[in-house]
Amino acid sequence: MWQSIGQAIASETGQSFSIKDKKPISGGDINLAFKVNDEQHSYFIKLNDKNRLHHFEAEAYSLDQLRASQTLITPECIAVGTTLDKSYIVLSHIDFCSDNGGLWYQLGQQLAQMHKNSGHGQFGWQYDNYLGSTRQPNDWQSNWRSFFAEQRIGWQLQLLSEQSIYMGDIEHIIAMCHNGLAHHHATPCLVHGDLWQGNVSFCARGPVIFDPACYYGDREVDIAMTELFGQFPGEFYRGYQNVFPLAEGYERRKNIYNFYHILNHANLFGGIYIDQAKALLGRLFALAIH
Repeated sequence: MWQSIGQAIASETGQSFSIKDKKPISGGDINLAFKVNDEQHSYFIKLNDKNRLHHFEAEAYSLDQLRASQTLITPECIAVGTTLDKSYIVLSHIDFCSDNGGLWYQLGQQLAQMHKNSGHGQFGWQYDNYLGSTRQPNDWQSNWRSFFAEQRIGWQLQLLSEQSIYMGDIEHIIAMCHNGLAHHHATPCLVHGDLWQGNVSFCARGPVIFDPACYYGDREVDIAMTELFGQFPGEFYRGYQNVFPLAEGYERRKNIYNFYHILNHANLFGGIYIDQAKALLGRLFALAIH
């Protein structure tokens, strides 16, 4: 397997490469991860079952689109492929460092610039991709309210119902989320799609983002996610607001946007996330009444 991956790296880079050392890296819930190197070059490799190749192809495409925005640093995709029994993605290895006091502010500014500079005609993506290991539908739609209520909330509720986990009448919840976004005029822009602290770091060149679930959506979905699993430092939000202030009503809308991620965790992990999803749904119903 490793010889095959080394040959793929050499073929894609045009440089001789033979893996001399490999070191397991912890931190992911879905894939096995390794840092590999020869005497000169290092790469980051993720492995999974052979049938997960499409997950890595989707990740590579999202990373390429983020890099093309020329706003934030992302790992470069070197190769994607399969061995006899594994699929893999090879990324450039980035040496991470701690925040020097201004990098969170810079991250906010650069994310805002990406959101400003990547307008698109519709909401969606070129094909379905993945949020974690969950398929994420991305059929093109011109109406943001319908896109998010149906392809994000409705999809997750349907997946839960297939596990005999019921949050309530799916059509009623979809309609509630649709109405909750009714007076918001979103413009399609490139979003990371899974922007929590585990998918952000820093290097000598600046902020780094990785493990995306990209699509063209409302920029607020990225900001809402930063508040869900351990809020980003205040410097991040100040940097963002100074470049691209959020619209009125965000504090209400973020609950709908984060409902999607809580539902996804309920689908993936069950347990406490099912309780969190039900609690958040209760708050959404309360907000809908007032």
